[in-house]
Amino acid sequence: MYKKLLKSLGMVGLVALTLGSLPAFAEDDSLSISADVGIYSQYIWRGYTLSDESIVIQPSVTLGYRGFSLNVWGNFDTDYFDTGTDYNRTDITLSYNWSNDVIDVGLGYIYSDLDHAEDDQEFYFTATLAGYLNPKFSFYKDINGDNEGWYINLGFSHSYAITNLYNLDLSASIGYYDLDDGSYNALHDGNITASMIFPVNDNLSFTPSLSYIVGVSTKSKARIKDYKGNSDHFVGGFKCTYSF
Repeated sequence: MYKKLLKSLGMVGLVALTLGSLPAFAEDDSLSISADVGIYSQYIWRGYTLSDESIVIQPSVTLGYRGFSLNVWGNFDTDYFDTGTDYNRTDITLSYNWSNDVIDVGLGYIYSDLDHAEDDQEFYFTATLAGYLNPKFSFYKDINGDNEGWYINLGFSHSYAITNLYNLDLSASIGYYDLDDGSYNALHDGNITASMIFPVNDNLSFTPSLSYIVGVSTKSKARIKDYKGNSDHFVGGFKCTYSF
């Protein structure tokens, strides 16, 4: 646990050191950095329950430059299946995004350093169309780990103006899994989320959210159910974001 935590802190420190050593460069060439901390009622990943209804804390740091970005994200479980606190996951993501008035396209690589499973690697491609409901297509290819294969997700989102300052952001998505070994292929998970960003100032914001996550087929319900037999979950929490 502590080695993983130190590794994550080291990556965060490297990002911060890079930023601090290039102040003029950052301003001229749109180098950006943001940090956030999310606190949620539990950790659900693609429908799978990865915490025992315990509070999780998820810090993240992102460095961006001309469409390229480096993100380091972690998961800290405050009571991991009654065994105590556990820093059990670090994701390091390298990505590139390009957009115009019609479409936003992203390519990326994710390395997941896992504490209770084989480390995982994925390549992904995303495409988001501008316009009504902002349809987003995401394709993930797992190249090692416990879920080698394809995960495909289709999502939609819309923002409703509540006031001049605040929008209610709604999103929904459905995922499909197809494992390389043929052991599982099915419509997998559905996710409905409501959130609202509350800006504190130009740099700091606070975002509460509530999600409903569910298995969407008979096969997926059987696969993702937790030890209590549940395959659907409500997840609530909030995220604080600071942009430099």
